[in-house]
Amino acid sequence: MILDDFRSADFSDLGSSSGSVRYMVLSFVLILILIAGFFLLINEKRAQLAQQGQQETALMADFEFKQQKAANLEAYETQLAEMQDLLETMFRQLPSKTEMDKLLVDVSQTALAAGIDVQLFEPQAEVFRDFYAERPIVIRMLGDYHQFGEFVSGVAALPRVVILTMHDISLTRAGANQSRFGDSEDRLVLEGRVKTYRYISEHELAQKAVEQAP
Repeated sequence: MILDDFRSADFSDLGSSSGSVRYMVLSFVLILILIAGFFLLINEKRAQLAQQGQQETALMADFEFKQQKAANLEAYETQLAEMQDLLETMFRQLPSKTEMDKLLVDVSQTALAAGIDVQLFEPQAEVFRDFYAERPIVIRMLGDYHQFGEFVSGVAALPRVVILTMHDISLTRAGANQSRFGDSEDRLVLEGRVKTYRYISEHELAQKAVEQAP
């Protein structure tokens, strides 16, 4: 009966249709509204909930990582102190202020002994750090690979610990007439700036602190 009423209903004038037809149409519209509401509201909330769940997981992982670091903070601080002590002990093995000038001469002589043409070896002013000082040296040397290798080995064999670090260094093939020895074939020009380091004694640190005091 209801199905027959629905088939014979005039949808352009639902007001004149039977009550069963009107109720069926209203129920259908209500279902459509509920479905649309689900996809527009509930589904959006579910996406937000999933996103917040991911954020919660990430925050929890970050919290656990920081909690672990905080729990090991004392061990990290002890390890850092040990590393600082070790570093200072290593720097104590570097040349002292009184040994530095002789050490620079030894380095230069080692280059000459390796057959290197030392065209420039010019120490610059010291730069003071926490408990060591660095001494830049402007260099220009002419030699071959074998001679430079012998020079590095000779510096490593010096009685005192020597650290040489290279800065703005270039290595180019020597041109004609660049060697004072006359033979520049297969020779290389090493030029730029190196740094060597020395230990600053506690007495010198105290003296520097007095000099820098206002």
